[in-house]
Amino acid sequence: MTDALKRLSDEGVAIWLDDLSRKRITSGNLAELIDQQHVVGVTTNPSIFQKAISSGDGYEQQLADLASRKVTVDEAIRMITTADVRDAADILRPVFDATDGQDGRVSIEVDPRLAHHTTATIAEAKQLAWLVDRPNTLIKIPATKAGLPAITEVIGLGISVNVTLIFSLERYRAVMDAYLAGLEKARERGLDLSKIHSVASFFVSRVDSEIDKRLDAIGTDEAASLKGKAALANARLAYEAYEEVFSSERWAALDKAQGNKQRPLWASTGVKDPAYKDTLYVVDLVAPGTVNTMPEATMEATADHGEVAGDTVRGTYEQSRGELDAVEKLGISYDDVVQLLEDEGVEKFEASWNDLLKSTEAELQRLAPSEA
Repeated sequence: MTDALKRLSDEGVAIWLDDLSRKRITSGNLAELIDQQHVVGVTTNPSIFQKAISSGDGYEQQLADLASRKVTVDEAIRMITTADVRDAADILRPVFDATDGQDGRVSIEVDPRLAHHTTATIAEAKQLAWLVDRPNTLIKIPATKAGLPAITEVIGLGISVNVTLIFSLERYRAVMDAYLAGLEKARERGLDLSKIHSVASFFVSRVDSEIDKRLDAIGTDEAASLKGKAALANARLAYEAYEEVFSSERWAALDKAQGNKQRPLWASTGVKDPAYKDTLYVVDLVAPGTVNTMPEATMEATADHGEVAGDTVRGTYEQSRGELDAVEKLGISYDDVVQLLEDEGVEKFEASWNDLLKSTEAELQRLAPSEA
């Protein structure tokens, strides 16, 4: 094993684990990853919880207790998921304290069925923050059009947020704007801005999956030469936008009031095409002040053979623009791709949540005590 993960951390990349389960908590595995693999945060999503809870590992007693109380399936899921997030937050608390609140964070997502409902998303975010009741929680809100005003309001209430499902550069700029507007609201309310944190989860691998599929359909040598380039180009240009926004006069005023930058978080960093190196979306997206949330397999691959060669983002902007332009010139619409990916992302999380509802309901019925 190399110590590529330490080098990554030294370059200013915070390593977060894109997974959580009760077994990972109770077995000591999460604590071990923090201690040995430089992990300083955890992200969850509806698909992760669906996989964890459906496995049944470690959830039997709580499910039996919930069945005895005859709670609704929605309440059961929230009790189970917030318990996991609370326990993970406690394990990460020393990291949170040591980094003055920047890392040591655990994310939990609002109900994905609310992705297109602003008021309900705000209410759910407040409820989740209250339920978990840990200062090192991030509430995940999707970057849909309805999500943007919710981000502003939730940040304005002093609740830290992980904005998820960002695919386009235009939407990313809107997310940063929503965050700054939220900080401005919080400042007007007299809140301590130094306590409010946020990350913006910019999705990576899915961009290549969709654009590569369209390049294959074109079938020319030029199209083939562009495969595997769009996702990195898109993410690198997102970092350029981040640098621009967080060096603006508007930011300077919030910085003076002790506001925290909203860090870019590279999400969906597991490589889906076996033709690409399995560390592609880690070692080629190294830049200071970023977060990379990795599935465990990607983390292990990086630890084993990742070659971290310093900053691989700044200085690439012109090349990145050229690569996205070249894709567009072949007739592949960037706007169409990113909108499709956002729609699919919301649908996938909603489908996972519905699967989780069904499997949990079946368990509650199986464990329900007889009336006798």
